[in-house]
Parts: sequence; structure tokens; C-alpha cells
Amino acid sequence: MMRTLLAARAALILLAVLLATAMSVGNLAAETKTREITDMIGRKVVVPAEIRKIYSSTPPTTYVLYAIAPDTVAGLNLNMTAEQRRLMRPETANLPVLGGTIGMGRQVNPEEILALKPDIVIAWANSSNDVGRVEARFAKLGLPVVFLNVDKLEDYPAAFKYLGELLGRQERANELASYISGAMSRVAAAVGSVPQDQRIKVYYAESPDGLATECDTSFHVEPVILAAGNIVHRCQQTTHMGMERVSLEQIVGYQPALILSQDRAFAASVADNPNWRNVKAVKDGRIVVVPNKPFNWLDRPPSFMRALGIQWLANMFYPERYPFDLRSETKAFYKLFIGVELSEADVDAVLN
Repeated sequence: MMRTLLAARAALILLAVLLATAMSVGNLAAETKTREITDMIGRKVVVPAEIRKIYSSTPPTTYVLYAIAPDTVAGLNLNMTAEQRRLMRPETANLPVLGGTIGMGRQVNPEEILALKPDIVIAWANSSNDVGRVEARFAKLGLPVVFLNVDKLEDYPAAFKYLGELLGRQERANELASYISGAMSRVAAAVGSVPQDQRIKVYYAESPDGLATECDTSFHVEPVILAAGNIVHRCQQTTHMGMERVSLEQIVGYQPALILSQDRAFAASVADNPNWRNVKAVKDGRIVVVPNKPFNWLDRPPSFMRALGIQWLANMFYPERYPFDLRSETKAFYKLFIGVELSEADVDAVLN
């Protein structure tokens, strides 16, 4: 009987140990379901231990996420043409348009976002994006917000590396960051020493009538400045949106040597418009449309595409200083960042 009691007691002790162990493991698992991180503007944020799906609230941050971890993108911010979608990864091109907090997309629909069950929100920490307002908006949905700093092209390597650490994609992040740093260094070495008074005079035409442009101090023209272009409209930016209105008389007075146009219809028609015949760039036939498939190479919205855009511009502005094979580089860039293999016909379409 004594042996029976001892056996029963041993069994109870073993059961207690097993229960304690199970509870300890359970508590540890519960603790590791979340983690505290610091975002790129220094905020402490509690996020899931494993992040599988992300809603990004602005095009610049969505494009960063697309490049590094396309499988995590919950949706797009902007409507895109069929041609733009054709040049994206198919699984991303077919995602819903969820809108965004700033920019040219439609307003956010909370129900649509919640239906997709994202783990976190990524937002752009720029001057027009009120951090508290964005944080509060998504707090109502129970979603933590992580802010990225992507104001300038030089910010992108750090942004890619940050996301690489957050999502466990370090190798991919380093590859993308290295390309951008290398492109900026090559362009700066080639054209950075061009004297200011010898830099090509550029007018940046953004609207269908060609009379909306940017100040030379605006972040919207950063790629032109990096490529040693001389933006002719000198002023202080009045709003984050930009699109400063000017008169044709002002443009005639500026006498730009080249017009960069975001509007294809304007670029196609301006040469035959008698009102523009006294503008030097028009007389010389130097009107260039900015490539925008699937994402704009320069602006509206700004993105990592600027790393290719500054090389395109440097080669256009100073071919003797920055010679490079545009078609080959375009193919390589699109394969690396966008994940698509371009045919020769695709390159023709991209380069207008």
C-alpha cells in the first residue's frame, strides 16, 4: 500500500511539473506574440511578432514596401492604367485600390482596410502628414502605425534597411539600398562639379496647359537638382503640393533650354502652339515626357524610381559626363526593384 501511495504522489508531482511547464510555455508564447519597436521618427510602437500583411497609407511608402516585400502589400493607393499594371508583379497589380491619407488617391475607407486584416499600417512621415492625426485615425481601427522617412532620395537606403530588419528581409533590403547609394554617388561624381552658371536651364511643366511648375527649392524637383539641372522658376514653395502657377511671359523670360513635361498631351501639342514659339526649348524641339510606367521616374508620386530618374536626367543633360546604356539600365532596374523582365517592346513603352 505504501508503494501505491508513493507512486500516486510521484504521479501528482509529475503532473504539477508538467502543468507548470505548460503554463510557462504558454505565457512565453503570449509574451512573444508582440514586440516593441522604434519607428523612423523615434516613436515606440507595439507590433505583432510576425508581420504578414501591411496597409501602406501613401504611394511613396507603398512603393518601398512593394520593392522589398510585395507579398505583404494589402492594397494600392492610386488608380492605375492597364499599361501600368501590366508592368508590375501580377499578384500586386491586381490588388484593390484602398486610397490613402495624402496625395492623389481617394480617401481611406476604414471598413475596406479592416476587411483585409492588416497587421500594421506604414505611413509617410513628411511635413504635410500630421503624425498625431494619422496615428489617431488608425488607432480607432486597432492598427499600430509605423512611420517611414522617405522625404529625399538619400533617405531610401535607410528606409529599405529599416523595413528589412522589421520584416526579416535584410538581404533584399541591402541589395536595394546599395543600388540607390551607388546611383547617387555615380551621378554626383559625374555632374556635381558642373558650375551653376553652366547648368542646363530646365522648366518643369506639370499641368495640361504647361503653366504649373515647381520652385527650385521644392522637393518635387529634387531629381533635376541631383542631376545638375538648373530649375528656372526661383521661389519659395508655398504649399507641400506645389504646382505653382506661372505665366507664359515668365517662361519666355526664363528661356529654358529643356522642358520636362509630366503631361503627354501638353508635350505633344506645345510645338504647334504659336503662343509657345518664343520659348527656346520649344524652338529647339527639346520637350521631354517623364516616364511613368508603372511608377513615375521623378515625382507625383516620388519614389525609389528617382534612383533611375537621376541617371536618365544626368545622361540627357550631360551625355559626355554621364554616358550609360539607358535601355540596359532600365531593364536591370525594373528586374531588381519592380520584379519584372522587360522585353524590348516594353522598354519602348516605358521610355515613351
